[in-house]
Amino acid sequence: MMLSLSTAFADDSTQQAELEKKFEKEMSGATLVGHFTVDGRENGNPLREERYDIASAKKLQGDQWVLTARIKYGDNDVNVPIPLNVYWAGDTPVISLTNISIPGLGNAFTSRVMFYDGRYAGTWQHGKVGGNLWGKIEYAKEKTDSENDK
Repeated sequence: MMLSLSTAFADDSTQQAELEKKFEKEMSGATLVGHFTVDGRENGNPLREERYDIASAKKLQGDQWVLTARIKYGDNDVNVPIPLNVYWAGDTPVISLTNISIPGLGNAFTSRVMFYDGRYAGTWQHGKVGGNLWGKIEYAKEKTDSENDK
């Protein structure tokens, strides 16, 4: 039996829709727990932990998404909707934002972060300062299960 080209594309679009729904579900309520570096400031000090609580992830259209996140940055602690693009490397989502402004935090934020198998890794840039970031993803279900164990 030979598959038609339209059937192959339909299968691809169905698989992509499933990947997007999975990403939306897993990221909504997730917490990114990890570390970051600042280029040029590798002075032997231990890395500080950082946490980003993701309230929700929502696809808008095409590659456009909005993540609503609690961001602690310096003395700021704010919940903000962050417009960004999600691109796919096979089954791996990669978020991309370029020179965006985040209310209360400033402008010129740029980042590329990939998510896979409970981990994330990427780069960040704020103006002329940048570095790397990486860590694990605590999913909402895992947090609920661990809270129930207490």
